[in-house]
Amino acid sequence: MQLAKVIGSVVSTQKSSSLFGKKLMVISWVNLDGSGPARREELEEIAVDSVGAGVGELVLVTRGSSARKIFPEPNQAIDLAIVGIIDTIDRF
Repeated sequence: MQLAKVIGSVVSTQKSSSLFGKKLMVISWVNLDGSGPARREELEEIAVDSVGAGVGELVLVTRGSSARKIFPEPNQAIDLAIVGIIDTIDRF
């Protein structure tokens, strides 16, 4: 899992039927301290939101088969999913 910041949303009227009713958000990868971007090669990506995240929130993101398993229907067109909203990060 990785940290990202939600920086926008996507509206798509034509999409795979497996994405109907799902909220698409634009995310930017960040470091543990919230600064970013964490990686230059992937500044922004689109993720399916499973937790009701909003613009400006720090989120936990997963990808691949882990992202698809968040949603109950099989064979979804999902590769990146927001699975948590971060309240605080404590480092020891």
